[in-house]
Amino acid sequence: MTEVSKSLNFIEHIIEEDLSTGFPSKQLRFRFPPEPNGYLHIGHASSICLNFGLGLKYNAAVNLRFDDTNPAKEEQEFVDAIKEDIIWLGFKWDTERYASDYFQELFDWAVQLIKSGKAYVDSQSSEEMALQKGTPTKSGVNSPYRNRSVDENLELFFGMKEGLFEEGEHVLRAKIDMGSSNMLMRDPIMYRVLKRPHHRTNTDWCIYPMYDWTHGESDYIEGVSHSLCTLEFAPHRELYDWFLDQVVEPERIRPKQREFARRNLSHTVVSKRKLLELVNEGIVNGWDDPRMPTISGLRRRGFTPESIRNFADTIGIAKRENVVDVSLLEFHVREHLNKIAPRIMAVLNPLKVVITNYPEDKVEWLRTENNPEDESAGYRELPFSREIYIEKEDFKEEANRKFFRLKLGGEVRLKSGYIIKAESCTKDEVGNVIEVQCTYDPKSKSGSGTEESLRKVKGTLHWVSIEHAIEAEVRIYDRLFTDENPDGHKDKSFLEFVNPNSLQITKGYIEPSVAGAKPETKFQFQRLGYFNVDKDSTAEKLVFNRTVTLRDTWAKIQQKN
Repeated sequence: MTEVSKSLNFIEHIIEEDLSTGFPSKQLRFRFPPEPNGYLHIGHASSICLNFGLGLKYNAAVNLRFDDTNPAKEEQEFVDAIKEDIIWLGFKWDTERYASDYFQELFDWAVQLIKSGKAYVDSQSSEEMALQKGTPTKSGVNSPYRNRSVDENLELFFGMKEGLFEEGEHVLRAKIDMGSSNMLMRDPIMYRVLKRPHHRTNTDWCIYPMYDWTHGESDYIEGVSHSLCTLEFAPHRELYDWFLDQVVEPERIRPKQREFARRNLSHTVVSKRKLLELVNEGIVNGWDDPRMPTISGLRRRGFTPESIRNFADTIGIAKRENVVDVSLLEFHVREHLNKIAPRIMAVLNPLKVVITNYPEDKVEWLRTENNPEDESAGYRELPFSREIYIEKEDFKEEANRKFFRLKLGGEVRLKSGYIIKAESCTKDEVGNVIEVQCTYDPKSKSGSGTEESLRKVKGTLHWVSIEHAIEAEVRIYDRLFTDENPDGHKDKSFLEFVNPNSLQITKGYIEPSVAGAKPETKFQFQRLGYFNVDKDSTAEKLVFNRTVTLRDTWAKIQQKN
């Protein structure tokens, strides 16, 4: 086996085998077929990366097809959001398609099946049909309407189309085998009556095709060569092929369905129904809440397209389902943001420091690098004055030798600034430190080249000048669930594992260079984490979302537990 073949995933092996046996590479075509009934999530991102990645690898077209066959749940809002997500991830589709484009052709094929005795109208209730379907170990029972005449079936089916019947009165079923070991082959429903306006066809139709009937036929109409689905559709492949057998013409491309395993993510849920429940119950603030695993939520939180694509590439494609730790996704966004995010000073839990030997009316501009990982990022100027904020956690009156931050009688360096020494502190009436008085060494300025500037001290702190700092709202996001598999407890609701501390809102003080920053601008707050400007920001007030901490703090928590 060559090094190249070793690096192929099993889907690529299937494609390579097809090409080696004569399938023309110019006829390769893939598709991404979302149902527009919700927002895309991180699981969809893997499928997007797979299908569009194959398109790039083989220089093949990839269709975006909306499987819009259920007007009760589908909305134009979801169509627009899905398109935006795919573009944001960095992919372009060849043609934009809709299953609703094929409603007439699907209807005409269904009529052909009725005429050939392979479909019939069933007038039973859904409960009666369910009882007759049998079990995996017991054959089903034929419907009493299974042997209706072709003429009667056609009359009823056209009546369904014309709106002569109410929802639930009749369905069209394929006539296959009620004794099949695959229960999906036991006369599956092809059409049902739904008197709901469709987001594209409005009220033109009042019958709608089922997914299994629509899926393969849509692939066939579009000339899709490889129809890639997640593993739960493996039992559907037999039905996919049976439906194709009824319509495929020898000279046209016949699609091939193949399945790959879902990659479930720890500490979250990706069921659209459960995500909708989180939204409707007010646990999150919409589909793009930064705690949601939706692509729009991850984007708003500050994840980059590159980090999500790299994550999808790392977890790869497999035949068995497993759970991927969310820390791997966080690793990839940390890795990318470390390369691209400008460093800025921000203080979230402020403690006032007065540098008593610094002139009261003096403001000095200190030169500091924007990103040590990117030389081309350049430098900026920071205002420095007599009164600054540092983090409360960075000062202790007394501390042991392992505490390398500021303590009484101790020295630290202010990032890109001077060495300061804590001389005294002021407390409030309950004993909390509210101010620290320090002195500074005027000759210790970073980068000045003096002997004093080269003096080594063990601690370096971030800070902001009080006079110049910008007040901002800072939203500290954490994992939405405390349990790594909130959906995996039979006796408990996933809602029982919602993290009560998944969002904490605080006031931050940010260096003035960020004034006017646009939504989705990303920064590293030095020593604190990576943050993203939220869309709620205004000209008067910036809002920042924490994307991720600088290190995986959850790993430490789990080790303690």
